Amino acid sequence: MTLKRKLAGGILATLGFMLSPLSWWNDAFVNLPLALAFAWLASSRAAPEIRERVFQISLVAAYWLTNVLGFVLMYKGVRWMRSPGVKSETRRELWQDVWISLGYTALLVALLKLGVLKSIEGYFPRS
Repeated sequence: MTLKRKLAGGILATLGFMLSPLSWWNDAFVNLPLALAFAWLASSRAAPEIRERVFQISLVAAYWLTNVLGFVLMYKGVRWMRSPGVKSETRRELWQDVWISLGYTALLVALLKLGVLKSIEGYFPRS
């Protein structure tokens, strides 16, 4: 039972790390593409007059949700794997992670405002 629990915990923690903002590449290659895909899907069904706003809101919301899900999965995975006496994450490290997420959110908002990121129709306008 212990080996299965540690293996399952390791898988959960790895998935959580892949979704968390703990390194620059996680966000650049996992979270941002997932959030962008979600925003494209969410805005594709919206009325044309609100499509861009739906895209912007859903992009930021999906980005934050992937980060939160990553932290939750990491926490659960480590709790399953952890043996007694292992120190858990400190409050300082948690705040550092929050600031990293806020930095990426500011980057997302800037890219939205500059027109780099836009709804799928913005890249392929209908004629």
